[in-house]
Amino acid sequence: MLRSSGGQPPEPAVPGAGRPSEPLPPTASDPASRDAGPGAGRAGRSAGPEAAARRAERRAGRITAGATELERRLSDLLRGGLAEAERSGHGLWEETAARMVDAQAPGLAARVRELGALPGSGPGWPVRLLEECALTHLLDAAWLGVDRLPEPLAATVRARVGLTAPAAGRPVHDHWLVLAQCDSSDGKIITRRIWVYGRESGRVALLLSFGAGGGSPRLALPVGMAVEAWLTPHLGGGGLRAELGEPVGPPVPIDAPPRGGPVSAALDAYGHALRADPWLDAWPVTLAEVIPVPYGGGWQLADAHGGDALPIAPAALSRPGLWRLAALSGGGPVTVFGECGHRGVTPLTAWSADGPEAVPLV
Repeated sequence: MLRSSGGQPPEPAVPGAGRPSEPLPPTASDPASRDAGPGAGRAGRSAGPEAAARRAERRAGRITAGATELERRLSDLLRGGLAEAERSGHGLWEETAARMVDAQAPGLAARVRELGALPGSGPGWPVRLLEECALTHLLDAAWLGVDRLPEPLAATVRARVGLTAPAAGRPVHDHWLVLAQCDSSDGKIITRRIWVYGRESGRVALLLSFGAGGGSPRLALPVGMAVEAWLTPHLGGGGLRAELGEPVGPPVPIDAPPRGGPVSAALDAYGHALRADPWLDAWPVTLAEVIPVPYGGGWQLADAHGGDALPIAPAALSRPGLWRLAALSGGGPVTVFGECGHRGVTPLTAWSADGPEAVPLV
């Protein structure tokens, strides 16, 4: 069970901020290509800010139409009963997702596909479907009233529906420790997520890179090494996503793992992040002096000196990284960086008490 001691998390204990709205690579539905017209070319690009503003306004109108249609779809589902969702199959959800893509709202399309995968997905699926319907409705309502929201929340809502925020934050210079590197694929595009931690700033940031057509993403950084560079955050999404500038010199080995804290601090950090972004899937945390132990048919990370314990997320239980973590620990305390979500923590990298060498778990 997730337990929290409440209160503000100590900043050194849980460096950073968590998994943001999922990145969305450029697609053929990008407004720059759809709205410019076949003859735009160089002349269209030279039209300047006014043309860009018109394209953005047209795209916002399409997203609003898509969100309104999705609200009708959710209302029909609840009126007909959740059992109807299992009988209707995936076809209707895929059709709705395709319409969200046409509306240039890829974030909404991704949520619709998640809804379509839930009916009949195992015991308790109606509860999970209702929860996801509620979060989708909340996102629809937030977008339809985005002009009335405070700007930080409005930026998060825009990112959630699929409007990528620019890298326009205040640049930060630091020595960035590479915490983890994870690749995922939807069959068409490979997404690489790289977590970094600023040694002096104590800031955690997410770097994203994409590879299309089976190609590998361009950005690659060695886990457990540090690079000196400027980093520019994107707006919205908890301030996590960032762009890395040109490194100053080659990566260098680190002499210590990142600073971490107890399980209670990780839970507090995740809770505070949810208050700012209800659609958050997970939050990056560094746990210091925890021990992986079997518990109730699964595993958990328990504070070595007593206190709280955090279950390891079910999806991580079948990965070989779990056994690497158990072998590294050998029953003793380790430092673990991972993503903390409502189903538990997904360990990504670990460090033993004997040295600074990072052990990737994914």
